[in-house]
Amino acid sequence: MSINIPRGTQDILPGTIEKWQYIEQVAKELCEQYQYKEIRTPMFEHTELFERGVGDTTDIVQKEMYSFQDRGERSLTLRPEGTAGVVRSFVQHKMFGQANQPVKLYYNGPMFRYERPQAGRYRQFVQFGVEAIGSDDPSIDAEVISLAMELYKRLGLKELKLVLNSLGDTESRIAHKEALIAHFKPRINEFCSDCQTRLTKNPLRILDCKKDRDHELIANAPSLADYLNEESSAYFKKLQHYLSLMGIDYELDPNLVRGLDYYNHTAFEIMSSSEGFGAITTLCGGGRYNGLSEDLGGPSAPGIGFALSIERLLSALEAEKIELPITQSLDCYFVAMGDEAKDKVVQLTYQARQQGLRADMDTLNRKMKAQFKTADRLQAKYVAVLGDNELTEGSIVVKNMNEGTQESIKIEKLMAYLKQV
Repeated sequence: MSINIPRGTQDILPGTIEKWQYIEQVAKELCEQYQYKEIRTPMFEHTELFERGVGDTTDIVQKEMYSFQDRGERSLTLRPEGTAGVVRSFVQHKMFGQANQPVKLYYNGPMFRYERPQAGRYRQFVQFGVEAIGSDDPSIDAEVISLAMELYKRLGLKELKLVLNSLGDTESRIAHKEALIAHFKPRINEFCSDCQTRLTKNPLRILDCKKDRDHELIANAPSLADYLNEESSAYFKKLQHYLSLMGIDYELDPNLVRGLDYYNHTAFEIMSSSEGFGAITTLCGGGRYNGLSEDLGGPSAPGIGFALSIERLLSALEAEKIELPITQSLDCYFVAMGDEAKDKVVQLTYQARQQGLRADMDTLNRKMKAQFKTADRLQAKYVAVLGDNELTEGSIVVKNMNEGTQESIKIEKLMAYLKQV
């Protein structure tokens, strides 16, 4: 019986992986421009980290985490998102004491959530994310948002929509929470059991419920915008001012609620407006998480970040019919005719690789015609043919596959010739 991969996972094969590598390289170069440094955290953490960091009333913690007991009977969880682990590392390694503040980090790696697989959504998926920790100035919010938008634009996406909301500070959220409780409490029995539990713990999560999202009480629930205090309103207006200075278009959505408890003040999503992308249009989400460092045992260190799914990014590129500029051609393919010639071709192929050239050779002892077909499939720019006669003469025939021309080159001058052309 054959064994297939688990549901909700995927194999990324040659021919496709090059797209991933290209996206990762563009993201890396962009982060370097913005002065964000890479961080790599464990794929599993103590379960408590996500219960405290993400929030025990969220769908992620309640329904979607892959948690298990290790042999020491410790509860561990495959990371469902990246921010909690990054902030844990920030606290544990005392990055708040570094001279350069804020601490600006990025990550790229697999995350794990148990949810229903669908187009562009997997149980193991890859997130690229950015975190800026240590500044509570709205200019860093604008910087983080601009980085996300710039990444999509550099990859060629045009059908983008940036949506903003403010979740307010603690004072604003408390006032809004009381209004939500008063709004939902008389008819809370009409909502799912999860929402009934969230009513007193975190009624904001009711607005994000997948089951009851069409309920009339959600549609006319008190807007957080009406409960923002003066400080929160000023912060949000300043952010919008900075985005306008950057020439970044945005829309305000008072109903935008991110699915993680640590968010406050700025919340944003970037969506694809391309036809055919699908019903779920969100490409990227993020926001501010002042207080998360303290929740994880660290000092006050306000932060903001975003995360995006590489899988959904690829789906958006496909929807807009964007071909990434990926080159997979070979510099030189070596063809050997005869046993002694093969010995020399093994040596020459190795030397070419030592010179930084992309080189390959036949290892199946095929006839010349079959070897040339392989060279075509590999998009070889040049084919170097060596037979026993050429070897005796100390020369090798090099064919330019684009122009169809060929010339005989002395073997000792071959590497210099290939590097020149």
